[in-house]
Amino acid sequence: MAGSGSRTAGAGDARSSEAAQALTAILQTQYLRYLILATWALGLIPTVGPLAGIVWFAVATGAGLLRSAVERRLQIRDGDSWGLVLPVVATITTCAWAVAPVLAWSAPHPFGKALAVALIVSGYVLVFSWLRRSPRQALLISSPYSVVVVWFLITSWGSPAFWPLIGIIPLTASSLFVLVLMGLIREARITEFQNQQAQLITELEASRDKANAASDAKSNFLAVISHELRTPMNGVLGAAQLMSATNLDGTQREYLSIIRNSGDSLLGLLTDILDLAKIEAGKMTFEVVDVDIAELARRGSAAFAAKAEAKGIRFVMECDGEVPTVVRGDSLRVGQVIQNLLSNAVKFTDEGEVRYTIRGERLGERRGRLAFEVRDTGLGISAENLERLFLPFTQVDSSSTRRFGGTGLGLTIARRIARVMSGDITVTSRPGEGSTFTFVCEAEVVSWADSEPVAAITAEIDGGSSLRVLVVEDHPVNRMILEAWLASGGHVTASAENGELALDLARDRAFDLIVMDVNMPVMDGLTATRRLRAAPGPSRETPVVVLSASARHEDHEAGLAAGADAYLNKPIDFQALALLMARVGEGREGVRACGSESREAAAA
Repeated sequence: MAGSGSRTAGAGDARSSEAAQALTAILQTQYLRYLILATWALGLIPTVGPLAGIVWFAVATGAGLLRSAVERRLQIRDGDSWGLVLPVVATITTCAWAVAPVLAWSAPHPFGKALAVALIVSGYVLVFSWLRRSPRQALLISSPYSVVVVWFLITSWGSPAFWPLIGIIPLTASSLFVLVLMGLIREARITEFQNQQAQLITELEASRDKANAASDAKSNFLAVISHELRTPMNGVLGAAQLMSATNLDGTQREYLSIIRNSGDSLLGLLTDILDLAKIEAGKMTFEVVDVDIAELARRGSAAFAAKAEAKGIRFVMECDGEVPTVVRGDSLRVGQVIQNLLSNAVKFTDEGEVRYTIRGERLGERRGRLAFEVRDTGLGISAENLERLFLPFTQVDSSSTRRFGGTGLGLTIARRIARVMSGDITVTSRPGEGSTFTFVCEAEVVSWADSEPVAAITAEIDGGSSLRVLVVEDHPVNRMILEAWLASGGHVTASAENGELALDLARDRAFDLIVMDVNMPVMDGLTATRRLRAAPGPSRETPVVVLSASARHEDHEAGLAAGADAYLNKPIDFQALALLMARVGEGREGVRACGSESREAAAA
């Protein structure tokens, strides 16, 4: 019983669908019926007379309007009643059409019977053309024409027209059969094509979903692994840092230095992978704060200017156009993009110069466009390599990979960060002539100002007093820059490459100030500061300013907890250092107070 009910329901659905398709086809061409009625009337008038032709046209048109109204109402309704109402209404209105061949057949005009046969054939063709998707309904709706044909046969019995009329019937029937058959074949092909398209779309959607799932899984895997690997890496680097404070011979210290340098490189790679995973997962966060363009330019270029000087190439920084003073944006992410471009420029340039240009354009009172252009005279990039330059884990030249190192993630991350910020990075380059990378973005402008020359920050202290400063820094370029700046103010400097050497110097000589880097081999800066504060002697109360590339609040707190009096980020803010040096005469309290004021101002 259940199966029988299912088949009955299926048959009912099929009939309903058939009726719906027929109704749709009729409504799509309903206005053609009035044009055809007009042509039938034009054919009738010369044969049956103007009055009969016009009256028939009016009646048939009225029936057509009534049928159209019913069909539109049926289209709004739902249910199986379509299969009953539509054929009945259509059959009744077809009766009005069937009057035309009756009028022509009855007319005394010699062309009347020929016209009647032509109208009958035309009527069948019209009905079966409109309803080619449902031939059973076509047979029912065209039944008035069939009644008229029977009447023709009865009235022509025994006349010469009877047998020719009989011969037209199979001819017309075969033509209608071919018409319906071709229509059904075409509809079947269309349906098959649509089914294939639907199946293909379904498969494509499934493939897309699988690809998205795989991409999400990859991003999540990279994010988790990057986080998880940091814990053991911190253990490795921490143990290496502790080991550096023990008694080691030269070979052991060299091996330890390799471990620390390799670990730092691996941490950088993990950071890049984590950034890439965050971008792909749409989870990279951007803060919007006031950004001082001059400060951003100085901090972003100071370290690379020193590297360029160490390589013997010129580093030029300049501004062009209307560059705003302060904009709203994420200084950390913008700086990350710019530093990547500058790093590559210095890395791949052996002679000539690296030119860093900041261009500004006013788009409105509170809107501006910034272009950070980095141009070098380095190796250059061929046209075919430009297309894959921004692909992840891609180096344009395997020899470059061996010579310069790197994973090929830097530019990929930089461009994706730029595009998340509604900007972009473009590049032009020719082999052997250098490259030009341009990072363009728009920003809300907080303030505009005319470009003014930046005043030099001097190390000289009011009153002309000279300080004895111990510079503890393992990087020779950074140490050279800091010593040169201090010497320009008339201060006397001594230097040490690690915390252990710094403690030896502090035991033998008295200093007014110690500038201590945090991350160093042999003994790091925080360990050296703790031991300095614990050791007896005058150096115990010497003010200590620690330097670090980390800007995290917890790192600042760790430095102060170790006994430092102030904490400065790298690249070194010489203006902040000059303010601290001016308070050295007040002892550790004065330096601590100055550092506290600087932190409060930065937080505000």
